[in-house]
Amino acid sequence: MVPKDNDHGLTLSGKTRPRRQGVDPSDMIAALLTALWLGGCVLFFAVLGEGLTDQGAANLVVTVLAVILPVAVIWLATSAARSARVMREETERLQNTIDAMRQNYLTQSLPHTTHDPAVEAKIAQLEEAQKQTEQAMATFSTTRELVQREATQPTVVKTIDGEGQASLALDPQPSDEAEPLSTDEMIRALHFPEDAEDVEGFRALRRALKDRKIAGLVQAAQDVLTLLSQDGIYMDDLRPDRARPDIWRRFARGQRGREVAALGGIRDRSSLALTNGRMKSDPVFRDAGLHFLRRFDEVFEAFEETASDEDIARFSATRTARAFMLLGRVTGTFS
Repeated sequence: MVPKDNDHGLTLSGKTRPRRQGVDPSDMIAALLTALWLGGCVLFFAVLGEGLTDQGAANLVVTVLAVILPVAVIWLATSAARSARVMREETERLQNTIDAMRQNYLTQSLPHTTHDPAVEAKIAQLEEAQKQTEQAMATFSTTRELVQREATQPTVVKTIDGEGQASLALDPQPSDEAEPLSTDEMIRALHFPEDAEDVEGFRALRRALKDRKIAGLVQAAQDVLTLLSQDGIYMDDLRPDRARPDIWRRFARGQRGREVAALGGIRDRSSLALTNGRMKSDPVFRDAGLHFLRRFDEVFEAFEETASDEDIARFSATRTARAFMLLGRVTGTFS
């Protein structure tokens, strides 16, 4: 809200209205007094002129000063009055500006009765995005719990054979004969769904959670990513240096140290510092991180045997691989 001009022609910006046009009254009064004084001096010299002609040079100077000094005093007083008036105007202008600023502050502090449609639309979009994210996390957690429950509580099916003896369902079940997880699905699952609308991401994630070995890595990665997010560290914000596939292969075959140092491509100093501090001070985070690194080693070692260089390049771009680079560099895996 922009304050309107007040009675003095002031706005919040501190600008004043144009000054009055014409001759200032003080100048008119000074000019009138000067004219009267000079007229009186002329009349005085005209009446007593003969008596003044015989005076000396000193007396002439005193006479001239007696004529000029009153004029100078008149205009000096006029100038002082003009300065005082300007000071009063400036003081009034500053006071009005302060009042306008105070009124503007009070207006902004009160609850707004009007809303900007663009701001409301943006807030609605943020709320909708938050709901979609919560829905995605709830779906992922539900799927994870379901798979864990199925893994820890296998269903025992009893059948009666021809001799009337009950037998346990130890033969291969349909779930045991499910189609193996493809490379694309594995990579997609380890990157996690982008949002609640990522149908393919959730499908790959559900398929990965049915694979015992991949499910262990997915769950460990989820735990680590959740803990890192508590410190404001998100894998999408990291831009690591990409290592060549042959370096990843060396790591999978057991090489460590400088030969695989390029895998520690995370350069974000704040993320490294926060993660390092968390590893030292938080035993829960440290255990989760070390467990994740072990799971990653196991899965990637098996993955590298059949993966092409392109597959390894796509694997290294997943959120899970970025978390591995970050934690591996903090724990000294690549040094």
